[in-house]
Amino acid sequence: MRLLDLFCGAGGASEGYRRAGFEVVGVDIRKQPHYPFEFVKKYVLCLTTHYLKGFDAIHASPPCQKFTAYRRKGLHVGEGYPNLIPEIRRQLTKTGVPWVIENVMGAPLENPIRLCGSSFGLDVRRHRLFESSISLFSPDCQHQWQLPRFKPATNRKNLRKTVEVGVWRIPLPIQKRAMGISWMTLPELSEAIPPAYTEFIGKQILSFLEGVSP
Repeated sequence: MRLLDLFCGAGGASEGYRRAGFEVVGVDIRKQPHYPFEFVKKYVLCLTTHYLKGFDAIHASPPCQKFTAYRRKGLHVGEGYPNLIPEIRRQLTKTGVPWVIENVMGAPLENPIRLCGSSFGLDVRRHRLFESSISLFSPDCQHQWQLPRFKPATNRKNLRKTVEVGVWRIPLPIQKRAMGISWMTLPELSEAIPPAYTEFIGKQILSFLEGVSP
């Protein structure tokens, strides 16, 4: 089974789908020197329906800056960024193959499930939403086992319960281990999702595909 990972970045989602059993191809508008699988440098919205239909399933992680919850100097960080989700949804729906759209909390996804690192034994929470053309289920968060034990930000005194990803003050090996990712740089890691998420989803997609196969 072949899966296309759109807006693939350095391959966090792709690795999860590989673990689930897919052969993965990634697409991104930027070069991704650390992407571990077959890679196509192209603008996602320029891909034809014919090309997309050549895959058994498709994952897309459109840019999330539009929906980030952080604010700086009173201005929303997402101001000026496009919302590509509606166009990506239309593009994927035309294919007729199972698809998934991933994004941050607050993104306008339709009937999404939410995944959390605590559900997979990871030292991050990193809540993410997943909309799909097929029915998906998700485990509940398991925050209770994530006890305070990590160094806090400089403006805080209490220990953190999870590893903060994408900051220079926490050693990169600790952040990689928390995410279940070994090959990324810090900037790449800050934009990634744990492979455990898409491994979980990928197995559901494979079950669906096997169920409808003749």
